[in-house]
Amino acid sequence: MILALALLVGVLFSVSLYLMMRRNLVKVLIGLIILSNAINLLIFTLGRLVRGRPPLIPMGQTALQPPYADPLPQALILTAIVISFGVTAFAITLMRQVYQTLGTSDLNQLRDTDIQPRYHPDHYHENDEVEGH
Repeated sequence: MILALALLVGVLFSVSLYLMMRRNLVKVLIGLIILSNAINLLIFTLGRLVRGRPPLIPMGQTALQPPYADPLPQALILTAIVISFGVTAFAITLMRQVYQTLGTSDLNQLRDTDIQPRYHPDHYHENDEVEGH
């Protein structure tokens, strides 16, 4: 089981890095989402999958009796899920705003500093003639 999860984590990391090296901003965002899921699965795997009791100390004892489930990886994964949701929501909003402003999601075109937004006052085409000018 651990070997299968390790292979799955490797595949997810590879796919996410491949997508994050693409030119399209949407593919970069999908790669970021897959990378966060791969990290969550890695933390889950490193926490050692043990089928055990909840980590509660019984009455009259001073220590946990093994086997018990380790709550730390579960807490870390839950925190990481919440943080990755916030980062993803921000990235989607930022990507949408960039596309609306510049009209492209190609990263090579976004590096060009001469691009002006479509609604910028200095943006003028000869085909966009207005009566009275």
